[in-house]
Amino acid sequence: MFDRHEGGERAILVHVNFSDENDREDLEELGLLVSSAGVTALSVITTTRKNPDAKYYVGTGKAQEIADAVKLENADIVIFNHSLSPSQERNLEALLQCRVLNRTGLILDIFAQRARTHEGKLQVELAQLKHISTRLIRGWTHLERQKGGIGLRGPGETQLETDRRLLRARISHILGRLDKVSKQREQGRRSRKKAEVPTVSLVGYTNAGKSTLFNAITNADVYAADQLFATLDPTLRKIDIVDVGETILADTVGFIRHLPHDLVAAFKATLIETREADLQLHVVDAADVRRADNMEQVAEVLKEIEADDVTQLIVFNKIDLLDGIKPHIERNDEGLPIAVWCSAQDKQGMELVKQAISEILGLAMVEMNLTLPVTEGKLRASLYQLNAVLDETIDEDGNWLTHVRISLVDEQKIKKQLGYGIEKWRVQH
Repeated sequence: MFDRHEGGERAILVHVNFSDENDREDLEELGLLVSSAGVTALSVITTTRKNPDAKYYVGTGKAQEIADAVKLENADIVIFNHSLSPSQERNLEALLQCRVLNRTGLILDIFAQRARTHEGKLQVELAQLKHISTRLIRGWTHLERQKGGIGLRGPGETQLETDRRLLRARISHILGRLDKVSKQREQGRRSRKKAEVPTVSLVGYTNAGKSTLFNAITNADVYAADQLFATLDPTLRKIDIVDVGETILADTVGFIRHLPHDLVAAFKATLIETREADLQLHVVDAADVRRADNMEQVAEVLKEIEADDVTQLIVFNKIDLLDGIKPHIERNDEGLPIAVWCSAQDKQGMELVKQAISEILGLAMVEMNLTLPVTEGKLRASLYQLNAVLDETIDEDGNWLTHVRISLVDEQKIKKQLGYGIEKWRVQH
């Protein structure tokens, strides 16, 4: 039985180039993941294959080359930039005589280091338990296995069954606690919807600068660093948007290519903030040569969590790393914002981001002049409560001449409360 991965270990990295584009991983990204996990990379071994080997994932000769490198470098762990089956991990560990970690396990380990809140820790633990549940047998190969028959059942089978039962019980317990948290979040979302407070969700590839942008817009102090998955736990802050009013900005976990399904499932309660948002800010590292591919990966994850139909504004971040690019708003043929170029690190273009948000969320707003008689004090009070009044004077008859800007949703809300809408008092031109 090998010890679990711990930060600071010395690792041999293994990367396989496949002919099929869908099976390819990014070697540079592996280096970033390893660095984020606090692992020291001793060397990188690469190979090219058409399909993975059933036994070692790499060929027998390449597996032996890895084994020789482990002895030569005195490595503690071998990390594959791919998903390995339990049997492949078991075969490799038997040959290499050290711990083997695949891409999924590495990402899970980073998530475990980054989780700060109670909910985040529960979600990561759930994903880890689901991942290792299929790999239990590897940890107990030193124990006797069941051979069948009375008197021939070894202690290993008892231990395995005990572990499986404990795992199932723990998973069930975590799911129950996450369900409570999910209900609390849902209650918060319902309250915001009832108060008609729009939500803007930050999405994007990991390390695109979402948390830095979040801090720049909200003046918050969310942890941000130049590393993958610097922050996991969702953070909500209130911001004031011109012509819209109070708005909720939500910072969520960053995405990555081939994001482990266990993680997607575990973080579904968190990612629902993205699905239920009124607007998504898709933050993109403008200086990354792989930005087009990263944007495609984000689109795939959004589709997987059923959040691909939400209105989206692209925010090209980190323009401070590009020459000749100044903060500006890109617009479509109708003049509506589709992208903003900015630098969250230098706080360049933050007002343009807010302006674009205002223009998009303001699409559902209407502006009109009303002539309210003194008997409509309740309607006038409701308009002020919604911050809908832009200007107001009193005519010679004592009527309020009120210039308002209001969302269609708020207008319907007033109509439901009073039995009639503000259209009744609209000034006809």
